[in-house]
Amino acid sequence: MTRTLFGTDGVRGTANAEPMTAEMALRLGMAAGSHFTRGDHRHTVVIGKDTRLSGYLLEPALTAGFVSVGMDVVLVGPLPTPAVAMLTRSLRADLGVVISASHNPYQDNGIKLFGPDGYKLSDETERTIEATMANGIESLRVGPDRLGRARRLEDAGGRYIEYAKSTFPRGLRLDGLKIVVDCANGAAYKVAPRVLWELGAEVVPMAVTPDGFNINKECGSLHTDALGEQVVTHGADLGIALDGDADRLVLCDETGRQIDGDQVMALIGDLWQRSGQLRGGGVVATVMSNLGLERFLAARGLTLVRTQVGDRYVLERMLADGYNVGGEQSGHMILADHSTTGDGLVAALQVLAALIQSGKQASEVLRQFEPLPQLLRNVRVEGRSAAEILAAPTVKGAIAAGEARLAGQGRLLIRKSGTEPLIRVMAEGEDEKVIDTVTASIIDAIRSAAA
Repeated sequence: MTRTLFGTDGVRGTANAEPMTAEMALRLGMAAGSHFTRGDHRHTVVIGKDTRLSGYLLEPALTAGFVSVGMDVVLVGPLPTPAVAMLTRSLRADLGVVISASHNPYQDNGIKLFGPDGYKLSDETERTIEATMANGIESLRVGPDRLGRARRLEDAGGRYIEYAKSTFPRGLRLDGLKIVVDCANGAAYKVAPRVLWELGAEVVPMAVTPDGFNINKECGSLHTDALGEQVVTHGADLGIALDGDADRLVLCDETGRQIDGDQVMALIGDLWQRSGQLRGGGVVATVMSNLGLERFLAARGLTLVRTQVGDRYVLERMLADGYNVGGEQSGHMILADHSTTGDGLVAALQVLAALIQSGKQASEVLRQFEPLPQLLRNVRVEGRSAAEILAAPTVKGAIAAGEARLAGQGRLLIRKSGTEPLIRVMAEGEDEKVIDTVTASIIDAIRSAAA
């Protein structure tokens, strides 16, 4: 059975429209709760969310579903995705749930599930849950005497703050550093500035007034222009941009220049290698990471292992082969010594530790390699499926021609988005004009096929 409800990062869609409805959330809660009910102990699920208005729709529906199959619910409110993963383990819960569409606008929402170990569910487990939902869930209901209970964990934010601080090297402080932190009006709007302040930094907070509609709106890791401007205006040492659920990190150095995930992986991988902390002999990233990162690591005797796009696939490879540093160019950073999923704030703390230990400015420390020219364009497709469009002879021909043009001097990657109705076209190579021409040709073919 193939997955139809779950995508690359849980269930996602427009809020209050299929599949992201209260009815679906209730059924998902019942099916997932039933799947993770094993043994005679009281079973517990932790539910967190970001700041979208639709969280008020999905949270009670999921709660009702879990309670109806006998599972107790712990509600933690708006908290980063990695905080929910951490609390799932800390509370010895059977399941963790995050209601978030990550970097998407407020109109969207999503549901991510974590197992009792704090890791995202496997494709196989998600298929099993989907099958349960499809085959009927009425028999999963328990009797009135076995219903679960729901309660709020009032100190959830404080627990995550202490956890995040514990990942920062002992003996170091952020005294003397001025940091601008953009919380995307999302899940980290309270905890991220607090962690940095408690470690001694002078903090300039941005996008910390969520209203249900402004999450990721012209702020956060996808919109860093304002962050760069604020870094320069305030004379800050570093700018930190998180996304809506704070599992993604993009930085700005003291000049306001953006620093992506590839540079962060290069910094941490090299630093941990020299300190003897790196495991696996390299770094795990996706097919989107720049060739410059691969060459940087190779020059240091390290490997870059590539996976398909999605931090879950990065983590699966890390766990399978014993790596402890991985991530995505887009900013997901997985440091397996500290977290079971991407954690933008924890990764930022590792960067700050490197800045302090080096005594240099961010522009010197964070420009680890010169990236090859790379273009990434998104083509929105409506009406026809992305798979059908990519199978069109004209599109296949344009892709083949592009690959031939880049042979030996670059690479081409065409893929459909797992979370939005988009086809992503990426070209990378030595000659910027060539990759621009190749990208434009393929996009024209896709648009013609989609018309």
